[in-house]
Amino acid sequence: MGKADDPDRGVELLWDDRPALSLDRIVAAAVEVADAEGLAGLSMRKVAERLGFTSMALYRHVPGRGHLVDLMRDAVLGQPVEASGGDWRSRLADFARQALEQRKRHQWLAEVRGRHVPGPNALGHYEHALGILVDTGLTPAEVVAAVGLVARFVDAEALALVEAARAEQSTGVSDDEWWGARDTLYARFDRYPVLTGLWEAGGFDQSMSPFEFGLDRLLDGIEILIRERDVTRDETCQMCGKPVEQPTSGRPRAYCSRGCQQRAYRKRKAT
Repeated sequence: MGKADDPDRGVELLWDDRPALSLDRIVAAAVEVADAEGLAGLSMRKVAERLGFTSMALYRHVPGRGHLVDLMRDAVLGQPVEASGGDWRSRLADFARQALEQRKRHQWLAEVRGRHVPGPNALGHYEHALGILVDTGLTPAEVVAAVGLVARFVDAEALALVEAARAEQSTGVSDDEWWGARDTLYARFDRYPVLTGLWEAGGFDQSMSPFEFGLDRLLDGIEILIRERDVTRDETCQMCGKPVEQPTSGRPRAYCSRGCQQRAYRKRKAT
């Protein structure tokens, strides 16, 4: 008797009380596997086992693991959350912090490397970040570059957290405990006076958040660039209001002539 005529198979089909397999269920189960075991532990077989189906059943919905990771990434990102009010700096900082929190909840997000097709949610987050800077006076290329810089910083910080967590899981020893047991290394620090001085002054006590420190410095740099663009956009003389012919390179000019520059200097000196 062939499988097509097998009555036992007919009973299984008629009385199968499992929820129907769907793309949403597959993605949700895959996220659970990755949250528990990391991206390295994700496989079509494990996802199928979690759902109570065969791997072949999954392939009817998802062509392969790479496509599944794309779907997972877009699912957990969700829609971007718009910060209420604030200037570009506070909004971009909120965006970066939210991105880091997402990567803390789903650590495998930081492990997604290389080329991946962005989904609607991923592009929604990108659109949101670009929109924060698009009216600041930066050039289009600078807007794209600044957002990319912040995104790469968040990914790097998230990956560092993942690596520390993985090391602690595999060894049972935290980063603080591991470094605290390196007395034989610290005994040799006297060969390095700068390092020793910073060590003794508490420079390695991590009193500040590395993420917040790095984010502030990135935003400082973007702010300086925005201020430079503000000056560049002002093409009238600050003294007489006449047009200022700007040089093709170097610092932008604020005055139309040497005379206006000298009058501005005398005015500042007098006040």
